[in-house]
Amino acid sequence: MTEYCRLTAWFETAIGRHVRAFEQRQINRLVSNVFGYHAVQVSLPGWDLLRMNRIMHKWYTQQQIKPSIDAPNLIVAQPERLPFETQSIDLVVLPHVLENAFDPHQVLREVERILVPEGRVIISGFNPFSLWGLRERMVGLEPCLPVPVGNWVAPQRSADWLELLSFDMEDSSLAAYIPYCEQRQWIKRWQFMEYMGRRWWPIGGAVYVIRAVKRVGGMRMVGLDWSKVNAKHQRRPVATNKCYKTLNANDKDNR
Repeated sequence: MTEYCRLTAWFETAIGRHVRAFEQRQINRLVSNVFGYHAVQVSLPGWDLLRMNRIMHKWYTQQQIKPSIDAPNLIVAQPERLPFETQSIDLVVLPHVLENAFDPHQVLREVERILVPEGRVIISGFNPFSLWGLRERMVGLEPCLPVPVGNWVAPQRSADWLELLSFDMEDSSLAAYIPYCEQRQWIKRWQFMEYMGRRWWPIGGAVYVIRAVKRVGGMRMVGLDWSKVNAKHQRRPVATNKCYKTLNANDKDNR
């Protein structure tokens, strides 16, 4: 079973639906106010994360051909080599792409290449600095997780990589502060930890969603600051009231 197939199956479990509901709410909020002409969702095409966005042309990518998913706007491509022209996309959504990619930094470089200036990228992933990431202290937990913890990319590291590529962070949110449990009744019982975690341990959520904007430095016009010009270099006035009075006196003498 490939990583994405394993992740898709995990989203159908009780804890997976809990995480999926959080990501869906956050991504719906973040894509609703992004405008442009073209939007791309990389991976997980069966989970439409662009449905709340009003961009007309939307594309979905997957790494393998799946007969179960048939859509005219579906493209088979690797995240490290996206088949789009440079500066042609306004919005890119990466749901759990970095932890499943062979080269996550190359994925972000590709995103930077295809995004237009002021384009947005939305990333979701698992946070290793959480209760779920304590695999050394919780024996038997890692086989239950959809992605090996060693592949998880922390939100702080994602933000650092984006900053190196001239992105500015706009929004971030975390959730899943509860212990990992696969029974629905235990998920409900641990709900109070979601509130406590956001208040007392905001960086400890097991799942995060971030949005960043691509910045491109423009040319700055530099002109002369006339307020700092020396008075002796300033041009003298053509006429003054004093000259006007002198002319009047000479006129009287000539008369």
